[in-house]
Amino acid sequence: QVQLEESGGGSVQAGGYLRLSCAPATINNKRSCMAWFRQVPGKEREGVARLHHFIGGSETFYADSVKGRFTISRDDSENTLYLHMNGLKPEDTAMYYCARRTAYACPTFDPDDYNYWGQGTQVTVSS
Repeated sequence: QVQLEESGGGSVQAGGYLRLSCAPATINNKRSCMAWFRQVPGKEREGVARLHHFIGGSETFYADSVKGRFTISRDDSENTLYLHMNGLKPEDTAMYYCARRTAYACPTFDPDDYNYWGQGTQVTVSS
């Protein structure tokens, strides 16, 4: 049983910066699929960024709404997944969740494809 825990959420003004953390990032460092989602009450969960590690390297994917502003990364020494959020906008306000797949393929932002979740960390961006 793998449990995830997010941290780093908080309140920030528009244009500000925030870094979210998720641990543990992975059990097998050679291959993994991890992602960040966000959700507003009453709305469906939305994929924000995902990181696919494989034997030959890694690849990232971003939602159009955050591309160029958010960066997903992993620190192997800390076994921690990060989401660096720059140029935050009020519409980024949401509960942010870290998720991991049991399978090593990383093809979609479908929440049903992810097996383990954290409890979420709140991000609030004010004007």
